[in-house]
Amino acid sequence: MTDILTSVPAAPNSGGADAERTIRHNDRTHVLHSWSAQAKIDPLPVEGGQGSTFWDYQGNSYLDFGAQLVNLNLGHQHPDLVKAIQEQAGKMATIQPAFANDVRGELAALIASKAPGNLNKVFFTNGGAEANENAVRMARAFTGKSKILAQYRSYHGATSTAMQLTGDPRRWANEPGAASVAHFFGPYAYRSPFHSSTPEEESARALEHLESVIVLEGASTIGGIIIETVVGTNGILVPPPGYLPGVRALCDKYGIVYIADEVMAGFGRIGEWFAVDAFDVVPDLISFAKGVNSGYVPLGGVVMSDEIAAIFDEKPYPGGLTYSGHPLACAPGVATFKVFERDGVLAHVRDLGNRVVRPILESWLAKHPSVGEVRGQGLFWAVELVTNQESREPLVPFNAAGEAARPMAEVVAACKARGVWPMTNNNRIHICPPLIITEEELRAGLDAIGEALAVADGFVR
Repeated sequence: MTDILTSVPAAPNSGGADAERTIRHNDRTHVLHSWSAQAKIDPLPVEGGQGSTFWDYQGNSYLDFGAQLVNLNLGHQHPDLVKAIQEQAGKMATIQPAFANDVRGELAALIASKAPGNLNKVFFTNGGAEANENAVRMARAFTGKSKILAQYRSYHGATSTAMQLTGDPRRWANEPGAASVAHFFGPYAYRSPFHSSTPEEESARALEHLESVIVLEGASTIGGIIIETVVGTNGILVPPPGYLPGVRALCDKYGIVYIADEVMAGFGRIGEWFAVDAFDVVPDLISFAKGVNSGYVPLGGVVMSDEIAAIFDEKPYPGGLTYSGHPLACAPGVATFKVFERDGVLAHVRDLGNRVVRPILESWLAKHPSVGEVRGQGLFWAVELVTNQESREPLVPFNAAGEAARPMAEVVAACKARGVWPMTNNNRIHICPPLIITEEELRAGLDAIGEALAVADGFVR
């Protein structure tokens, strides 16, 4: 078995058993955890982290192959980000958004400098859900039309409008919602809803479907279409050739605002500042969060085109947040840009994705009968597990829980036993470690997951 624990920093043992008991007691007694039945979970107390690794109070270290929630792009305790927060706290800890602030303005200028086309102005939020809420607000204000189209396989956040935009099962318990939203099928070649046989065919048929939805929902009612540039939690679905430019063309044809949700895919995750750069398309709005400052302090936002920004020159923007552009959040954002440039992070991500991740994952297709498909780009990949490669039956049913989810639970346990903390959803393992992961760490983690796939192979029939 791969011994990853020898290749990561030794876990400190400063807290001890007493500290862990106190943490567990307080957590289970007083903390309500998201998306969970509280009596059925047992959160791991984490003592610390460094780089691509974190550790618990019992001396166990784990490679963080989910970058927490795909937000820790520069890893745990990056010294430049920590220093930026410390220095900003000593200079000015907070200021309300009605004032001009040096670090807020600097970060906005940096973001605009990397955004495509004429997206030159930034509205800051506290995270991705609020970014999507405000992107929708801007689209509606700009077009005067209220309806928004979103994909079924999507996640856009847990606030009211963002939750209604979301296509996955987390929306169900939050319905009905007041937002005017209609859903459509995006491209998913491996499980094509359009019975396509090639990526190009999938793209064309998905665009035909989307145009039909626009016509049937009423183009005169649709203010925006929101799409994760690379679908994240719901499958790491890389758009096929021509799909996103086709969406852009449909938006232009029918007077609809194109919103690119890059909360997860932006800021280096696929090896580009903004993921749309890899697909030759310029949206009207880009929502962002997570990787902009690795989540060290909550921060998100919307980058908007000059045309959309201009409508708020003479009339007030109908939204605001107490902590919009908080200095303690913007400071590590500015530091992030400096680290990316100095350390060649984007090139590092592209190199590891193409030279290390892709060939290893593709080799699993032959080695493991439980691997149905691998897909991704940069350090953003999915391994889709099946019970039969020919029928493509998922290892666990859609939205499985309890005993039905046991096969994936056993695979996850096997990964953790080998020193890797994976990110999974439904029948997939997602490979999305911090962008600063070393090649040695990446190979060790992938080797451990490869060994854990023997557990999934045991369920093949």
